[in-house]
Amino acid sequence: MSKTRNKFSRDVRTRAVGLVLDQEAEHPSRWSAIQAVAPKISCSAQTLNDWIKKVEVDSGHRGGIPPSCLRR
Repeated sequence: MSKTRNKFSRDVRTRAVGLVLDQEAEHPSRWSAIQAVAPKISCSAQTLNDWIKKVEVDSGHRGGIPPSCLRR
């Protein structure tokens, strides 16, 4: 079990990822969209980027193993 706890609820993480994906076209890059959204929810840009990557893996839009496949 992880020794850290999530500072942000699942709802906040989901909304933040959605904001980045919705606003991505308005910015020159995804990273700049992430940097614009992260301060609004008081998280680091890297943390938000990690959340986005996880959503992409879980949905099959990025290579990797979804957590549901790791459970026994």
